[in-house]
Amino acid sequence: MSIRPYVRIARPEYWANHVFIVPGILLAFLYIPGWPTAATLGRVALAIVCACLVASSNYVLNEILDAPKDRFHPEKKNRPVASGQVSLPIAYAEWLVLAALGFALAFYLMRPLGWTMVAFWISGMVYNVPPVRLKDVPYVDVVCESVNNPIRLCIGWFAAGQAVPPPFSILLAYWMFGAFLMGMKRFAEFRHIRESGQAANYRKSFGYYTEERLQESIFFYGALFGLLAGFFMARYHVEMVLATPLVALAMAYYIHLGFKPDSPVQHPERLFRQKKLMVLVGVAFLACAVLLYVRIPSFRRAISPWILPPAGLEYPVSGVAPSGL
Repeated sequence: MSIRPYVRIARPEYWANHVFIVPGILLAFLYIPGWPTAATLGRVALAIVCACLVASSNYVLNEILDAPKDRFHPEKKNRPVASGQVSLPIAYAEWLVLAALGFALAFYLMRPLGWTMVAFWISGMVYNVPPVRLKDVPYVDVVCESVNNPIRLCIGWFAAGQAVPPPFSILLAYWMFGAFLMGMKRFAEFRHIRESGQAANYRKSFGYYTEERLQESIFFYGALFGLLAGFFMARYHVEMVLATPLVALAMAYYIHLGFKPDSPVQHPERLFRQKKLMVLVGVAFLACAVLLYVRIPSFRRAISPWILPPAGLEYPVSGVAPSGL
């Protein structure tokens, strides 16, 4: 028996998606005085390991339950489960063992992190397992899968040492940003598989979707992300407004890629090969990260002289994170 198919169904190449944990870490460090200790950095590294284990557990279940549908997809029909390369009992055992290891390590590190990992795993169950199986419900499939974005933000936030949840506004904004990315992925997948005439057989929701409906939903997710992010910035870090043109440019180029034939957006784990996109995302992320820690009093006075408090007075630097919206 070859072990390679069992490694493949855990999709280690998808671990790159955990880059979405990093903003949660940076945001948490903003409200913790001093430099992070070696113990804190070690906990963050172990939390990322936990996230990889739990995510792989979800991927294994996804491979098992999607196999009958994957056989209608021009590329996914070659996946290990769909092509009969793995034993289903062993695959189910792999699913449970990966989750158990991730939970055990996360609860050992800190309880809020452990419960966040449980939520991460449950989101995969709700998304994949019949009779709920939200991935078959139009629009809900995108919203459900993208909930992993705010969960990943919480993983970084708690791993960095925070004990209370992050602001609700940034969680919602991060969720809608994930929905925007996932909506564009659905659009690219739909255009690609439609050519084979097997769209509805591959994914039930594709029997409802049209290009127009998907584009409308993408606009909705992107607009809602911008509004919620704007609320967060106005409330906590107004300097980040200066980075918004760069974020918008990266999002626009992502849309551009989504319209390409056999679009690379269908495979997020391979997007690192898109050099222009990586440069745009890198510059936008760097700008956001720097402005998160910078206060520009003159900019604050110019943009809202009567509403915003003076720089540095929003929250005392005492390790207490903001709560609420």
